[in-house]
Amino acid sequence: MAGTKRASPGAETEKDEPISSVYLSEEDAEKLTEARKDLQRTEIILERNAQLLLGPVYERRRPIVKAIQKFWPIALMNHGMFSLHAQHKADQLALSYLEDLWIKRHPTERRCFTIEFYFKENPYFSNTMLQKEYDYAPSKPAAADEKPDADGLTPSILDFSWEKDVKPLSMKIDWKDSEHALTKLYPREKGEDDDDDPAESGSFFNYFEHEDDPFDIGLSICNEVYPDAIDYFLGEAGDNIDSDDEEDDEDDDEAEEIDLEKPKSKKRKV
Repeated sequence: MAGTKRASPGAETEKDEPISSVYLSEEDAEKLTEARKDLQRTEIILERNAQLLLGPVYERRRPIVKAIQKFWPIALMNHGMFSLHAQHKADQLALSYLEDLWIKRHPTERRCFTIEFYFKENPYFSNTMLQKEYDYAPSKPAAADEKPDADGLTPSILDFSWEKDVKPLSMKIDWKDSEHALTKLYPREKGEDDDDDPAESGSFFNYFEHEDDPFDIGLSICNEVYPDAIDYFLGEAGDNIDSDDEEDDEDDDEAEEIDLEKPKSKKRKV
């Protein structure tokens, strides 16, 4: 008769919860930390190289899309998050005068940037350019003896945090008259208990006149609309992708419903 194995302590728990929390040794924790740093380091290098390669491509694209009427207004409005905050008809009329959009990277911290909106003569404001700057304002000063490694990276660059080290700035819009002062007509409204996020974003142009960017509109433009502007203009990116592919027809009945009004998840990679 075969012998019976004695159950080891915790065996019943393992049967009930085969995938449960495990003890992590200090040595393993250190290895995971180093692996994470290695990945982060490589991602920064890849992003920098991509920006260098893409810069001339964006330069060549710029005059082509500028020559197309309402290219940028349409591309922006085809992005779910942006259109959600430019839902007032007056905002869309003002945005119809937008003829060019450009992103300039910060000279020392290229994950920070300024978005420049160039407008034709319009009845709303006299500014020919409105901008939103995300300035590099490190929360901790770099060490005096900090030196870049062979890839030009320093500890402070690796410790970069969008929430802690970036300061959005505001600018004054020179409204032509009170009838067209959209941020006065549609101001931001605070929620109950002074929540961080406004209960009502009001006019899109509050984005320029307020320092904070509680809805991460700038990140959506920089990371999504700007690099894929042609696809957004053609309705082939984001919320406007046509999913009626013949190969997927059989699965339509079982497909999960998609909420087209739901903004896309926030992205931090810039």
